[in-house]
Amino acid sequence: MTPLMPRRSEELDVNEVDDGVIVYDESTDRVHHLNPTAAVILEFCDGRRTAPEIARAVAETFGLDEAPETETAACIAALVAQGLVS
Repeated sequence: MTPLMPRRSEELDVNEVDDGVIVYDESTDRVHHLNPTAAVILEFCDGRRTAPEIARAVAETFGLDEAPETETAACIAALVAQGLVS
């Protein structure tokens, strides 16, 4: 399930790499590798945007004709499942 206003967890250490970001979750002592799209979605999970608003921001960021709402919601759900977003 996608939260109404997804927010990135606070205990994350995010580091950019050539092909996305590496995220260290201090609370679980786990490391996650996110591709560039997931990294952008994580960045937009600031607690001030809904999933459709994040999808529109993703479309703008990547120059897409349509907002990838289904894919964005699925990515946010996966980030929630991993404990990176609440």
